[in-house]
Amino acid sequence: MSVPVFRFAPSPNGRLHLGHARSALLNADFAARFSGRLLLRIEDIDLARCRPAYVAGILEDLTWLGLRWEEPVRRQSEHFDLYRAAAATLKAEGLLYPCFCSRKALAEAVARREEETCAPWPRDPDGAPAYPGTCKGLDAAEAERRIAAGEPHALRIDMEAALKRAGGALFYERFDRDGNAERVEAQPARWGDAVIVRKDIPTSYHLSVVVDDALQEVSHVVRGKDLEAATDLHVLLQRLLGLPTPLYHHHDLILDPMGDKLAKSRGSGALADLRARGVSAEAVRLLVL
Repeated sequence: MSVPVFRFAPSPNGRLHLGHARSALLNADFAARFSGRLLLRIEDIDLARCRPAYVAGILEDLTWLGLRWEEPVRRQSEHFDLYRAAAATLKAEGLLYPCFCSRKALAEAVARREEETCAPWPRDPDGAPAYPGTCKGLDAAEAERRIAAGEPHALRIDMEAALKRAGGALFYERFDRDGNAERVEAQPARWGDAVIVRKDIPTSYHLSVVVDDALQEVSHVVRGKDLEAATDLHVLLQRLLGLPTPLYHHHDLILDPMGDKLAKSRGSGALADLRARGVSAEAVRLLVL
């Protein structure tokens, strides 16, 4: 019987906060309870926002919390070649297409659609307008000419073609704190033609996370409920790429006094600040678990 593998995978674009502490400690507790392994992965694909100082801060915060993980620590920025290969596989199967739209152009297109229909345009689970398909029917030769000319472009998944290729309903197992699992049907269609490769880097969160989870043999994914809907898209990508689907546990979020989830950009409940004020790691554990 294989040993369960858990991972905590923060992005070094700010200091860890109480919400991260909950995820990290839950992963560690699950790993201990199931006699499993705990990995640490640094998801630093966003080269414009990630900083070495934040990586050091992550290690400092997690050590203060009493966590121990296996070495070496995987850093996604060192493995862009693997994500390029995965994207190339999907593109070769006709499941990705280039999109040259800017955010402004997309906003204008959606505004026009809403004016024409006198109704709100559909949104994806994150609340962003569903892609209106502006570049989907673009002539292949024209698209290649624009790419060759160096025009920035993302790669979007052709959701209709992807679901057809997936060949039927998609499911994953969701487990609770007692280890009980239930089967859940994934609904990736609600994401529409999502971006799988960003304009600025040769991957996206969605693509890199499924590639890394498979490569690291992660069997149990423990993360916040804000990523629960993303699991639908991840399960689809796993099916398309022939990768295993882990079990998933999406824990409750820690909210600020206004009812919003904590954010690095606002320094919400930063562990470093709590530590500087004399708050103990044990107090944080009791607060978040």
